[in-house]
Amino acid sequence: MTKLELIDQLCQEAGLSKPEARKAVAVFFDSISYALSRGDRVEIRGLCSFFVKHYAGYMGRNPRTGEQVKIKSKNLPFFKCGKDLKERVDS
Repeated sequence: MTKLELIDQLCQEAGLSKPEARKAVAVFFDSISYALSRGDRVEIRGLCSFFVKHYAGYMGRNPRTGEQVKIKSKNLPFFKCGKDLKERVDS
């Protein structure tokens, strides 16, 4: 499902106009992004949770040349599936 399909689904199910549905989806995703950028965990009970993992820097290797390259530390967002979602998908 794409973002546009989600907006169309909201229009049909909730009876929202297209601009209202677009705004609702934008607020939802922007809120999750903002919370993760602050380092907060986002949990949607029964569905999933999002959190940020920190990776320390390390020395890597360029596969083409073989020379060592310093990899900077980074923060990456992670998605963890909830129990109810696992059961729905697996059934």
